Amino acid sequence: MASRMTSAGVLSLALFSSLAQPSFAGGLERGGYNIDLLFDQSRFSAQSAVIYVMPQRELKNVQDNPNQRGDLNGRSHTADDTENYAVPYVGFKAGYEGVDCLFDYSEPFGAHTNPGVNWAGANNNVETKVNSENYAATCSYKFDVGPGQLRLIGGGFYQRIDGFQEKLIAPIPFPASTLFSGVGRLDLDDDGYGWRTGVAYEIPEYAMRASLVYNSRVKYDDLQGVVDLTQVPRSVDPTNLFLGRKTDVYGSAEAPDSLELKLQSGIAPDWLAFGSVKWTNWSVLQSIPLCPTSTKGLIACTPSSRAKLTSLDLLYQDGWTITGGIGHKFNEQWTGAVSLTWDRGTSHGYGAQTDSWTVGVGAAYNPTQNIEWRLAGALGVLTSGSSGVLVQDGVTYGNDVSYDFGNDLVAAVSTSIKVKF
Repeated sequence: MASRMTSAGVLSLALFSSLAQPSFAGGLERGGYNIDLLFDQSRFSAQSAVIYVMPQRELKNVQDNPNQRGDLNGRSHTADDTENYAVPYVGFKAGYEGVDCLFDYSEPFGAHTNPGVNWAGANNNVETKVNSENYAATCSYKFDVGPGQLRLIGGGFYQRIDGFQEKLIAPIPFPASTLFSGVGRLDLDDDGYGWRTGVAYEIPEYAMRASLVYNSRVKYDDLQGVVDLTQVPRSVDPTNLFLGRKTDVYGSAEAPDSLELKLQSGIAPDWLAFGSVKWTNWSVLQSIPLCPTSTKGLIACTPSSRAKLTSLDLLYQDGWTITGGIGHKFNEQWTGAVSLTWDRGTSHGYGAQTDSWTVGVGAAYNPTQNIEWRLAGALGVLTSGSSGVLVQDGVTYGNDVSYDFGNDLVAAVSTSIKVKF
């Protein structure tokens, strides 16, 4: 009878932990992949959620390389690099006998940096934005094994990605600057498919669950886009045939695969401990060359190719995210949780994505057995570092600008509502 009381006290915590900690991870991570709704004990459940993240990365001691497209050191040597962003999620889960299926919409990847044109590193970045949309179907089959249930998980998803990047190609002197900004723009988009597989073991009586889920890479083999240099007059460099016009470009990239282990268990009446370890293969994103479509099939489009018109230089290393926390059920209506997350930065000498530490707190309110409302917040530190020259595979990156950054804050809030029936 005592074990049954433990179950009643912590079951509502078992699904709460996933939104107790909105985080700011490395790479192009936004919402990531989340299938926690699949484990809801109700036959039908629907959830809608949004996370709003407010990073405050400030770049300092910015130095332009005067040998690269003019000297910008007369401009500001500081810049606010990051923009706030929101991440939505919508999911619906249905179950019958031992089969459960989840259908969800999410935005797993994205980025938005906007230091502007008036800083000394404008030839590296004026504004960059990446968006993604993910439509997934994930099912599981569970059956009794020992004191609990073993669950086999599988599914697939369709993913679409698009974005743009703007850079200062050349500073334009007055009076020509009234007609031309000197800024070039790259627009890209593509779509692809992925799959996931996993396994979980659950003992609902103790709110115990261990799950291991792998999400595959998504290949963007047909990246299509346009390089727009109409704001850079041909007179800047008469030998450059791409100035003053738009050029169709192509390339290829991959969204990373990931592997995540999640653990949780009741540790005392009305208390739950939870944690996770996640590996994300961000190293698949290095330098993404973009070449004129007219050269496709004639010259290989590689980072060192003479056909390369521009590139997206990310140079990421693999990401690791570790989270641990504790939850408590105060009464039949209120539940709370606190967690700590460490995320390894994906930048290693080029870029501003260093390690982050984040503390999250959250509460869940259940006015009835069929409705659950959650509110969570987080406050973290983006650790300090610097960006400069990095040589990789014989190619030099970061020789256009160098900068430093200190320990900056990141804050986030999230809310969701779940209906169960």
